[in-house]
Amino acid sequence: MRRKGKAYQSRSKDKQAGRGFIRNRVSIDERLSIVERKTSFTVSMRVDDKSAKSVTAATIALLKPFEGAIFTITADNGKEFAHNEVMTEYLKCEVYFADPYCSWQPGLNENTNGILRQYWPKSTDFKNVSQSEVEDVIVKLNDRPRKKLNYKTLAKLMAEHMVAIAS
Repeated sequence: MRRKGKAYQSRSKDKQAGRGFIRNRVSIDERLSIVERKTSFTVSMRVDDKSAKSVTAATIALLKPFEGAIFTITADNGKEFAHNEVMTEYLKCEVYFADPYCSWQPGLNENTNGILRQYWPKSTDFKNVSQSEVEDVIVKLNDRPRKKLNYKTLAKLMAEHMVAIAS
């Protein structure tokens, strides 16, 4: 295997998260998917802190250029996504949350995080990582052919997808 994962620990869904709850949280179970995901295109940006305000602003800045192509966002239960209603309003898409302790639900997010860990291991201090370094890695990821996509690159698929939406 390309990367080593942690051993799975079964945890009860009824336990309350120790960090509090996200207001108006919509469970991933309530999402209705009709269209299969077209690309695994990745965008990322360095943020100075994990505050909900910073993460919301970064999410909106990253996804605003793709407005019309984004229908849903799936997030984990971190408090940094507490301003989900602001994202919904600005991006005109629904934000869904994975169930607590069910990291397999947003599986593509988890897989992408694993790929990013090849460049930045867990011990990395992101205060020492510049935005241009982040952009370079994201370009590498999006220009990497994927077997599951018939060896097309994510950047090419996203460009095709955006053209199809515009027409």
